[in-house]
Amino acid sequence: MRYLMLIYAERQPDTSKRNFQPHRALIEEATREGVFVAAEPLSPPSCSTTLRVENGKTLISDGPFIESKEQLAGYYIFDCKNLDDALDWAARIPQACSNPVTVEIRPMPGIPAPSAES
Repeated sequence: MRYLMLIYAERQPDTSKRNFQPHRALIEEATREGVFVAAEPLSPPSCSTTLRVENGKTLISDGPFIESKEQLAGYYIFDCKNLDDALDWAARIPQACSNPVTVEIRPMPGIPAPSAES
């Protein structure tokens, strides 16, 4: 099962100032173990655009939809045996961006194949 690890940090330094070495080490370890799928940092919320659809109308605005002390800073995707394995990998995610870091773990069940009746 693939698991998405969403990394939330209280502050998000400029990409050029981030310490990526601890993340590179985790990616190398996860690759050796055969569980690494993807990982990437995100630009700060000030760079985002929000799109919402309400009653058939598309609304676009600059910046994040909600203000929050914690910001979505990046993600990992690991292919793990089970939730316990995913929790173990999530606990290894470096706190290089800020301290504390919150990691939200979500299973990625995939889109079911179309049924023969469709």
